[in-house]
Amino acid sequence: MCSSDLLDKFLIAPHMRLHEWVAEEKGYFDDEGLDYEYVEQLSKKNAKAHDLGDKVGAYQTFEKGRSCDVSSACHWTVNIAASAGHGQIYTDAYSVSPCGIFVHPDSGIEKPEDLAGVPISVGYQSGSHYSTIQALEQFLKPEEINLSFNDGLLFARMEKLIDGEVPACSLFSGTYYFLDQLGFKKIVETTFMMAGMITGDPDPADIAKYYRALKKAQHDIDLRPELYVHFYKEEFPERFHPMMDLRYFGPGERIVFDSYSQQMYDQSRTWVSERDIFPDGDIGDRAYDSARYIPAAE
Repeated sequence: MCSSDLLDKFLIAPHMRLHEWVAEEKGYFDDEGLDYEYVEQLSKKNAKAHDLGDKVGAYQTFEKGRSCDVSSACHWTVNIAASAGHGQIYTDAYSVSPCGIFVHPDSGIEKPEDLAGVPISVGYQSGSHYSTIQALEQFLKPEEINLSFNDGLLFARMEKLIDGEVPACSLFSGTYYFLDQLGFKKIVETTFMMAGMITGDPDPADIAKYYRALKKAQHDIDLRPELYVHFYKEEFPERFHPMMDLRYFGPGERIVFDSYSQQMYDQSRTWVSERDIFPDGDIGDRAYDSARYIPAAE
């Protein structure tokens, strides 16, 4: 949980994207008057920190409780977690992240249909879980999609693919560009949406300051992404830093400052429910206006 010296600060958990680092470098948080601190949810030094065990993913971190005021994850997980009372979904923005299923270049896998029955490493009840199903159900029958949930979160999965321990995995953000740089083969695009989660009881003014700063950062990233891709190293395991040729990296996640609407909320919940992604069928019971973050002034 939060240490006593952080209790008065707005706690931010960066999530493998550039925006928070750009906003800090450019002084946008300071310009907005935001008294903030970054919270490291998982160590960036070693990919093993992302190896949380079998069927432990983004949703489970919300169940356990994240030690920050604002964080993000795929919109499906944030949606379900907010509906179950583990926080409030921020609905005045969402984002879109490039993602894909990668295999070793000499795997013999050439097209999505070749993935039938092949274990694909994804994060349990995390963006890669949902997005892999969403992409592959266009090519394969449900029983042909073989998801592996015991290979950890993003960097743990990446490391295992590079080291030849898994045959295929879903990767997003900086890892998406890194595997492409290394010559790994992207079999299918699985781009997906992210959403913000508000936890605890932060000052509404601080939330507004935070998102205004991110909007400025998004403008900078749109204009000159090559100036900021070095920030991927802030969260990449140190083992891989010497291997990273940042000239091949792109802007990654893009924040869209538009509404995550009730229609999006409801349709996403129906999609998840129809695919039994939560085996007990428990996807929370809070309606949109109860699950979303609404500042007191509204």
